[in-house]
Amino acid sequence: MVEERTGGCLCGAVRFRTRGRLREVVYCHCSQCRRQTGLYYAATDLEDSRLEIDGGEHLTWYAASDFARRAFCSRCGSAMFWKRLGADVTSILAGSFDQPSGLVAKSHIFVADKGDFYEIQDGLPQFERSSWDVPVAGEAGPHE
Repeated sequence: MVEERTGGCLCGAVRFRTRGRLREVVYCHCSQCRRQTGLYYAATDLEDSRLEIDGGEHLTWYAASDFARRAFCSRCGSAMFWKRLGADVTSILAGSFDQPSGLVAKSHIFVADKGDFYEIQDGLPQFERSSWDVPVAGEAGPHE
């Protein structure tokens, strides 16, 4: 049986469905993720061919850098996706999945940039920048 999950934005204008196994959740503490969400990103990802989006016309894609863009619902402002340019994988914010999500946490990245108003005390691995198996920003991972 193929794993399927659903989710969407706060107002429901954007809904999505995933098919198959998702990557474990990675918490990103970089300055862009902190500014967009007010804390940090918690995201999983999967190949674009296994992601279906309904209401995509309500997504606004913001070019956050020269190498990635972020999507949010243009109606309610919910942050939903992160995508490295040229990649065939999309990151999906874990909080946008319907419950129960079945997602499992993996690690923290860009902890050198985390906010000074909280501590990370969950015992998960922490990386100053990214980990070797999570390609982000302009860094290439083993998938390339």
